[in-house]
Amino acid sequence: MSSEPGLSILLFIVSIVVVIIDQLVKLLILSSMTLGLSIPVCPGVFHITYIQNPGAAFGILAEQRWIFIVASVILLVVAVCFYQRLQKESPAIKYGTALLLGGAMGNLIDRIWRGQVIDFLDFRVWPVFNIADIAIVIGVGGIMYALLQQDGKEADR
Repeated sequence: MSSEPGLSILLFIVSIVVVIIDQLVKLLILSSMTLGLSIPVCPGVFHITYIQNPGAAFGILAEQRWIFIVASVILLVVAVCFYQRLQKESPAIKYGTALLLGGAMGNLIDRIWRGQVIDFLDFRVWPVFNIADIAIVIGVGGIMYALLQQDGKEADR
């Protein structure tokens, strides 16, 4: 797989689109809801619930804002440093990385400007999350899938 300028731009656009959608929806939540308000979309199954998360997933490391800011910045720097190698990887790794970076940037913006991450997607059986979190999970899943596929191919040899 060669390094294609069009593909590089597309991956950049994927990351930026994730950030824009994430931040626009968060602005909508902030402007139209009060903290703690929960609007049933499908009662008992799915609600839009406005919370502020001072930690990571499940509130892990609450109030450790600087750890997450530093970790996000390191992730972005590593991605830039490995940019050339990334261009030689499979589409799942490329797009997975673009989604991961877009999600990390979306939550990084929250941590820097708001001090906490805005969460709002509430399925009642899982902690409340946001669009950036979805991008991160899908991105990591795509990367893991691609890496497992590579390991499977190497094992077959």
